[in-house]
Amino acid sequence: MIAILAVINLCLVFFDLTYIHWRDFYFQVLPNVTQIYDPIKGIEPHPETQNYLYKVTELEEQVLQTSLNSPQVKNRLSELRFLSHRMIEENPFDVANKSGTLAKIKNEIRLHTNQQSARDAFNVFWSQTYLSEMGWQSEINLFNSQVKPLINSNYYRDINRFGKFINHFWLIDLPFVIIFALEFLARTFYIGRRNPDLNWLEAMLRRWYDLLLLLPQFRWLRVIPVTIRLYQSNLINLEPLRSQLNHDFAVSFAEEITEMVGIQMIDQMQDAIRQGDLARWLFHPETRKPYVQVNQTNEVKAIVTRLADVSIYDVLPQIQPDIEALMHHGIVKTLNESPIYQQIQNIPGLNNLPNQLVENLARDLSQSASNNLIKSMSDPVAANLTSNIISSFGDVLEIELQKKHHLEEFQSLLIDMLEEIKINYVKGINYSGVEKIVEEANQIRKIISVN
Repeated sequence: MIAILAVINLCLVFFDLTYIHWRDFYFQVLPNVTQIYDPIKGIEPHPETQNYLYKVTELEEQVLQTSLNSPQVKNRLSELRFLSHRMIEENPFDVANKSGTLAKIKNEIRLHTNQQSARDAFNVFWSQTYLSEMGWQSEINLFNSQVKPLINSNYYRDINRFGKFINHFWLIDLPFVIIFALEFLARTFYIGRRNPDLNWLEAMLRRWYDLLLLLPQFRWLRVIPVTIRLYQSNLINLEPLRSQLNHDFAVSFAEEITEMVGIQMIDQMQDAIRQGDLARWLFHPETRKPYVQVNQTNEVKAIVTRLADVSIYDVLPQIQPDIEALMHHGIVKTLNESPIYQQIQNIPGLNNLPNQLVENLARDLSQSASNNLIKSMSDPVAANLTSNIISSFGDVLEIELQKKHHLEEFQSLLIDMLEEIKINYVKGINYSGVEKIVEEANQIRKIISVN
């Protein structure tokens, strides 16, 4: 009931807001509406334009009594010419913001009398000679059908002591506001009883949008609580609209946040590289303050050790044929430069022997190197030596990286690489957007709600 009442009130509000703009339509099509509602808006017939039409009516009566060429009619026409000049000069239509209507009246008379100025047009129109030649009845009928409604649409609107146009709509709106206020207080009391932890103000803010129904100004904002009430009352279905708005907001917000977070992270990395913090951060984890350590492990050394294990145990056996080929090539190239090797190749029956020896030697060397590496990794002493090598490698690498020419070159390359990543990161977001992510999130919510 309150929702329906709010809809009725909102319709009245919009009718009041648009009444002045649509008054000419109501005046011509629904004159009873203007008779009822004009007093609410403080609208009265304009005395000057009404006096003008009254004089035209007197002229019509005088013509019926004494004929068009009588002295009395001549005086009436002279008075109308004077009133026409004064209407043009003083523009009584300006108060109602209807100067366009006066311009249309002047244009109608000018075109009808074929005159250049409105003054001359009215002088000609309200003359015995013109009316006699053109026909009194046809001319007065034209005036009454085309000009009189335009003049009659003018009005005067009273002004209050504050310099504002009078508007008594508040008298119509007041009963609705009282009902809405009582209902709002009752809802606030009910919310407060259901939630004892809320104070009076917090309970009122739970239904903040209902306060818009109580505003004496900006009444058009009542469309917000009315729409919410209709939706809550199941009188209209706004679920598709709500879902689309949430979707659009989530997509736009997520896209901007994703860009901002990604750009900020890359910018921080670039600043760290420019300030020379990257080498210290990598090789001296104990100096990462206030960086939070998850454990007491040097992650860089652990990564290097793990890479060495993977390389020796997993990668090296798979690339052993390539190593054998490389060794074979190196040994052959070396032996080809030896005179003894060349002489052996020239001996019948022994020319294939050097090739077999080279192949066996290359295979044995590669296998031996691989096995030695594997054994050294399982040997505690070798493992300790390897750890020392990694540590020394890190120290020497840090010293070399801190040299100006090396440091500047690596910093420049890393900063450029990060700049490319940043540009392509934003480009990728703009290209693909986050629509897919949002859709996946919606699908997950649907699965959760079903389960």
